[in-house]
Amino acid sequence: MNLRAHFLAGHVMPAHPLALDRNRKFSEKHQRALTRYQLAAGVGGLAVGVHSTQFEIRDPQHALLRPVLELAAETARAELAKRPREVALIAGVCGLTPQAVAEAELARSLGYHAGLLSMAAFKTEPEDAILAHVATVAKVIPIVGFYLQPAVGGRVFSHAFWRRFAEIPEIIAIKIAPFNRYQTIDVIRAVAAAGREDIALYTGNDDTIVTDLLTPFTFAVNGRPVTRRIVGGLLGHWGVWTHAAVELFRDIQAAAKAPQVEVGWLARANAVTDMNAALFDAANRFHGCIPGILEVLRRQGLVETNFCLNPKEVLSPGQAEELTRVSAAYSDLIDDDFVAQHRDEWLR
Repeated sequence: MNLRAHFLAGHVMPAHPLALDRNRKFSEKHQRALTRYQLAAGVGGLAVGVHSTQFEIRDPQHALLRPVLELAAETARAELAKRPREVALIAGVCGLTPQAVAEAELARSLGYHAGLLSMAAFKTEPEDAILAHVATVAKVIPIVGFYLQPAVGGRVFSHAFWRRFAEIPEIIAIKIAPFNRYQTIDVIRAVAAAGREDIALYTGNDDTIVTDLLTPFTFAVNGRPVTRRIVGGLLGHWGVWTHAAVELFRDIQAAAKAPQVEVGWLARANAVTDMNAALFDAANRFHGCIPGILEVLRRQGLVETNFCLNPKEVLSPGQAEELTRVSAAYSDLIDDDFVAQHRDEWLR
């Protein structure tokens, strides 16, 4: 696989949820089903060991990082052997430099193509130190940068930080997920200024998915206009209703090529954001984000429970009703029929 070309082509790349059984133990059967589901939906990448997979998989009492990464990679390879096509395997990489290097080495050994590098462990360190960290980890595995919103553990970075970040040769893509338009623009403008047309831009802004994918971002670079686009999404939201997300994304790709974007896309953008508000529990500062994802999958029969490794992570009051509301309101953006048709095959 030409990894850069694959990312630059633009794809749906969902974050992979974690399946637990009624005893709050890892369910390999249901985890395999989730991988099969997302591949059958037509994704171009899988992000495993990331926020939706629950960072607690790294805790010693669970020790699930290797098993989860290994199972997803094995299942993906088996499924893709039956229907060959290119799919990027992306492993979440976390922690300070020693931990991040070890996780990157593990991912590479298991056949992952890239690492989605979280910088959330660096709470107060200067930006120079974080850039040195990124450059070190990037020597182990190609890196997808990650601008994470402060509400879920990220921090704000300067435009100058992203300008220097874009100069690291091994950066292949950046997931832009600050849930903030000013900070989103900072990243895109920095990449444009660096002249890195080989860095693919992916939205992680689950609150504005459609708008991000339809918008041309034009900036003056050395006195000349340079336009960059966000070409795909690496999203927790796309871990559910994935088949519908792939269809929506293909429509967006076609619409983005038109001379003008039809006004109807604004309504569709708001519909997706409304769905995400229920899914991610925006009303409660995202407390029920992971349980919300799992609840949709539980209702579809793909997982047994909406349990998390952390028993305190549960649906917020009223969140289940909100999920029911948006599923009924936007039936074209869910994929219950697709799942029902294939679920038994995936759970075999």
